[in-house]
Amino acid sequence: MTNKIEVIGLGAGDLNQLPLGIYRKLTRSNKAIHVRTIDHPVVTSLTDEGVSFIAYDSIYEENQSFEVVYEQIVQQLIKAAEQEDIIYAVPGHPMLAEKTVQLLLEQQAVTIDITGGQSYLDALFTSLRVDPIDGFQFVDGTSFKRNQLNYQNHIIFCQVYDAFVASEVKLALLEDLPPEHLVTIAEAVGSDEEKLKTIPLVELDQFGELNNLTSIYIPPVSTEDLNHQFFRLREVIADLRGPDGCPWDKKQTHQSLRKYLIEEAYEFIDAVDELDDEGMIEEIGDVLLQVMLHSQIGEDEGFFTVDDVIKSITDKMIRRHPHVFGNELANTAEDVLVNWEQIKKQEKGSSPKSLLDNIPKSLPQLLIAEEIQKQAAKVGFDWDDPAPIWDKIIEELDEVKLAINNGNKSEIESELGDVLFAIVNLTRYYKVNPELAIRQTNQKFKRRFTYMEQEIKKNQVEMNDLTLEQLDEYWNQAKRLE
Repeated sequence: MTNKIEVIGLGAGDLNQLPLGIYRKLTRSNKAIHVRTIDHPVVTSLTDEGVSFIAYDSIYEENQSFEVVYEQIVQQLIKAAEQEDIIYAVPGHPMLAEKTVQLLLEQQAVTIDITGGQSYLDALFTSLRVDPIDGFQFVDGTSFKRNQLNYQNHIIFCQVYDAFVASEVKLALLEDLPPEHLVTIAEAVGSDEEKLKTIPLVELDQFGELNNLTSIYIPPVSTEDLNHQFFRLREVIADLRGPDGCPWDKKQTHQSLRKYLIEEAYEFIDAVDELDDEGMIEEIGDVLLQVMLHSQIGEDEGFFTVDDVIKSITDKMIRRHPHVFGNELANTAEDVLVNWEQIKKQEKGSSPKSLLDNIPKSLPQLLIAEEIQKQAAKVGFDWDDPAPIWDKIIEELDEVKLAINNGNKSEIESELGDVLFAIVNLTRYYKVNPELAIRQTNQKFKRRFTYMEQEIKKNQVEMNDLTLEQLDEYWNQAKRLE
């Protein structure tokens, strides 16, 4: 028969809150009483009455990581319990925000009995006049992620022991809330030492009286102040498409929106090319708007929701990155692409009739040419040296000249297409995106031509009145300025 650790809750406040049964157990027991920390009003009062405790405050002083602290406390408790039955007393209720108890329940070396104590949440709700039925989150201030926080609920941070923990909580909250947002510091609620103080969020880690009985309360935040969160965007799009929404948004379909998605994507590329951070924020937002509109249309028609979209891409990213989320190895970007294609092939199941069948038909033709060549290269139909590509371009140019001499317009068009296809092959060899390359050249030409127009206008002449040589001089001026 294994020895036992009896875990007892000391409650949230002073001795007056302690149930009579637990008081008698602590004052009359012959067992060694261990406490996570001596810093608790009940422990202080019972010490005055002659009760002895074995405390683990020194472990806090020796370690910076709470995780290490809790693990070491549990190890010492188990070691003590292997010799005899012991009592382990913790603040509050043993099953509420008490990591050491959770770790004890996970082990098999000794038996664990839980004796309830009063949860300080009861006193906290009373002191704050908060009804938890409205929704609340109870968060460990030493271990949480910002994306877990739901600001539409009451949020209570426990384990805010000191200014360092308070600073971590403050910095996380400032990502979502303004510095002047009011928060309440609650200390020793339900006891004679209870203190409540409401301060601006920015001052949270400057408040000096923080200890293991301190909690931070964040009241629910108005949805209008949460426009940076995803749920608000989803609500806004649903309202736009709703019965009382916008006539334009309500009449849109997947087909009518196609051109806007393409336009917004290119406008984002413009912002990238111009190194315009504010422009990128706006334009990628417009791309996201198109995603949300298509998703809302899918939901309105009963076919899919944005949740399905998010789940699909999340599952795909996990599935296609086994070197990150699994046990596969991929040391280079090339390894990743090989794995990606293999997994993609497995997902598609039956092979298409042609390697070229899966190329999107709506891509710009230069990109389709690139994709065709990429697929052909996968089975070895490709040059591994640029010299033959250059020869091919020259060959195709000669055929263009021949077609021009023959005066055959259809043949000229076909041969010029061959030249473009060969040039795409060259861009692919040098890892240059042909669409972006021609885009860059178009922008360069537009920039230089606009400069010419402005300079010619300054000289009070018309472009049509200038010779090609004169126009070239203006062009060269624009070129020299770049």
